[in-house]
Parts: sequence; structure tokens; C-alpha cells
Amino acid sequence: VQLQASGGGLVQAGGSLTLSCLASGSINRINRMAWYRQAPGKQRELVARAPTDGAINYADPVKGRFTISRDYAKNTVDLQMNSLRPDDTAVYYCNAGLWAIVAANQQSFVELWGQGTQVTVSS
Repeated sequence: VQLQASGGGLVQAGGSLTLSCLASGSINRINRMAWYRQAPGKQRELVARAPTDGAINYADPVKGRFTISRDYAKNTVDLQMNSLRPDDTAVYYCNAGLWAIVAANQQSFVELWGQGTQVTVSS
């Protein structure tokens, strides 16, 4: 099982970008998918989380500007980012907690990270 993220890039302040992430492999059930980010010199932080059973939540700095959405049939999660600001510049990571099928009638819970995609917002 793996996560593959895409969609980063360079955008001017006030612009928009959409990040996408696909979970693939032998997956039984995805408990949650989320986006994190890590700016230079800072710790990785949660941006938005979309649990399968539960409410979506956003970090305060992105509330009202970012929208996380999941396609449960395709095992994807998108992050629509609007009104981008220079302080949104970071490497964005897709994250998932899921039950992977490891053998017949056997599953294992795994925490996955995507490879990271750079988002740069110029002023």
C-alpha cells in the first residue's frame, strides 16, 4: 500500500491550488486521510483531517480558505487551497491511517505518508 500525492507548484499570493492524493494497494478500509505541511525550519503540522467516521477538522490558519474532500470509491483525498498566502509555503504531505490486507483473512493497521509536494506562494 502507498500514497501518491500530486498538485503542488508555485502560485502568487491570493491564488489557488489543489493537491490530490491516491491511496493504492490491498486496502480493506481507510480510517482517515489528512494533509500535513512542513515549512522550512518548522515542525510538521496538521492542515486538515477527514476521518471516515467523524467530523472534518482544519487547522486554525487555514479555516475558511482550504477545503479537504474525499472520494471514498477512489480512495483519494483532495485539498483545495484558496486565498493562498506566503506563509502557506511548505512541503505538503498526504497521510492516511488504514487497514491493509496482508494475507487471507488478515489485516494490519498502517500509518502511511506520501512523498511530499512543494507549495510555494510568492508575495
